[in-house]
Amino acid sequence: MLRLYTSPSCASCRKVKKYFNSHKIPYVEKNIINTPLTREDIFRIVTKSENGFEDIISSRSKIFKEKNLNVSEMKTSELIDFIIENPTILRRPIIVAEEEIQVGYNDDDITLFLPPEIRERECFQCFEEKDCPYIQELNKLKEA
Repeated sequence: MLRLYTSPSCASCRKVKKYFNSHKIPYVEKNIINTPLTREDIFRIVTKSENGFEDIISSRSKIFKEKNLNVSEMKTSELIDFIIENPTILRRPIIVAEEEIQVGYNDDDITLFLPPEIRERECFQCFEEKDCPYIQELNKLKEA
């Protein structure tokens, strides 16, 4: 099951949720503003990221600039505590799959999270199942 870390004011978060819902991709959402992150959440994210904390921390965030942070000088435990106390430092959305994460929303990269039977079809234009000729054809085959 995919885990989706979001915040209410994030336009990219809304795009991901719309995309997943339209493709019937199950996910568990955690709003990082309303529900505090845990150490487990942060470890789950960081251990799957290619470049560790660099991939998930927004150096453009207000809190990053206010505190004049130098992430490379912080101990891992200090950085985790800082993220728990200041979740807005994280880039969003963060999508966590079994083996990997995706940070942000990218039209091309998001297809990685589609189930294989949908990913293999030629187009991703149909957001309504009733309008999709591919889905209609699959349904006919299932009924036969």
